[in-house]
Amino acid sequence: MTSEFEGDRSHLLATLQIELDPELLDLALTHRSYSYEHGGVPTNERLEFLGDSILGQAVTVMLYTTYDALDEGELAKRRASLVSTVALAEIARTIGLGPFLKLGRGEELTGGRDKASILADTMEALIGATFLDQGADVATALVLRLVAPLASDPSRFGVTMDPKTSLQERAAANGYEAPVYSIAESGPDHQKAFHATVTLTRAKGGGEPLTATGDGSSKKQAESIAAATAFALLAPPAAKA
Repeated sequence: MTSEFEGDRSHLLATLQIELDPELLDLALTHRSYSYEHGGVPTNERLEFLGDSILGQAVTVMLYTTYDALDEGELAKRRASLVSTVALAEIARTIGLGPFLKLGRGEELTGGRDKASILADTMEALIGATFLDQGADVATALVLRLVAPLASDPSRFGVTMDPKTSLQERAAANGYEAPVYSIAESGPDHQKAFHATVTLTRAKGGGEPLTATGDGSSKKQAESIAAATAFALLAPPAAKA
């Protein structure tokens, strides 16, 4: 099994600091939209399922052993942040994953290479593939390398548990009115996709509105991703002049 990106994949593997069987790597990069348009070839969804479990375990053990002064609630908050769709998509963008995805034409035309949900799912699939090909120790080491920059940034942990509330509070502190959300739906009833847009307008007028988007398999997920994205775009009030 090959793809148009085959020649460039050595760069992706070098960035991840792993080796991976070419066919397994190809599978990890294959989104279901590509499968639908190419005769039902296997997708990365099973690898994603496996990778999600490995990711959660690795992050849980890392947090437990590193932060012995934190209680269960704070550990859970940090874990939720580090394994969230927003965090995984951020990691995927940092390593330049988008161009390597195998997508159907529909997703290609609607910006699928930068959709948080697709990027996050593919990161989990890559973790799952690493586990199958290289074993638990290598897969765990990969997870820890990927999340290390995020784990060292405490400012991200508050927003994950309730992105919409966190955004509303930060927006108000920065002089914006309450966030306004809009939702667009696509796909068949059994496989709906949701695209959320959140818009922030200055309370006293002036300046262009701030907007951010998010995609998900439910309205709530899409709005949460949009809110977390907008939150990251707003400077903390204390940092403003």
